[in-house]
Amino acid sequence: MTNERLFASGDKPVYKTVRTARLYEQIVQQIEDSILKGVLKPGDQLPAERELALRFGVSRTAVREAVKALREKGLVEAYSGKGTFITNGTSHAIRQSLDLMIRIGQNEGASHLAELRLILEPEIAALASQRIEDQLLATMREAVATMDRSLHDPDGYIEADLDFHLALAEAAGNPLILSLLDSIVGLLREQRMRIFAVNGGPERGQFHHKRILAAVERGDTDAARELMRDHLRQVGEDSQSESGAEDTTSPNPAS
Repeated sequence: MTNERLFASGDKPVYKTVRTARLYEQIVQQIEDSILKGVLKPGDQLPAERELALRFGVSRTAVREAVKALREKGLVEAYSGKGTFITNGTSHAIRQSLDLMIRIGQNEGASHLAELRLILEPEIAALASQRIEDQLLATMREAVATMDRSLHDPDGYIEADLDFHLALAEAAGNPLILSLLDSIVGLLREQRMRIFAVNGGPERGQFHHKRILAAVERGDTDAARELMRDHLRQVGEDSQSESGAEDTTSPNPAS
């Protein structure tokens, strides 16, 4: 969808000139309304700052403030040299809330994340075994192959590990499930980075990944569910090992 089509006077969205004190808030509200009504969709590009200022009848400063507010809400993303684009704000909003909760309760955050995964991901694997399509199976196979090649490369291994689990979530065929899992990707990346150095951790992870993949490939719902539970228990044990190692290597305050 082009800028001209989105903002032409004869087409929707049609914006009103704003004249009251907090101009940028009214700009934000009008763009939010267009997103909620589906007039602006994820991937649509907003016009340039100068054009937006003309359309709304405001200064470029007000437009900059509005775009900043929209970015903070996760509704748009600005890319240097490319422009500002509408995003899917659902995952961003959930991610912000979950990140805040984890950071407020850091001592319990890891156990809460582990519990959430144990509730959510076995059923994701079960659904995926019934619904997965060839393209996502190929993604999972490639992720497993990448992890095999990256047992000594934490960045490569962790990104492939995330791809594996997100492919399962996408295969479940429920956009709410995918948004929820996508919203904790940052937390999952941090968790994996912390336990990657645990002796034998990546190899144990691969053992479980390959069994889960095989169950999904043959459409075995019960096995996919139980094997994911086994995998998450292994992740939990490695997390405890990593925490224990930190405790024994940290300086003794009394010394």
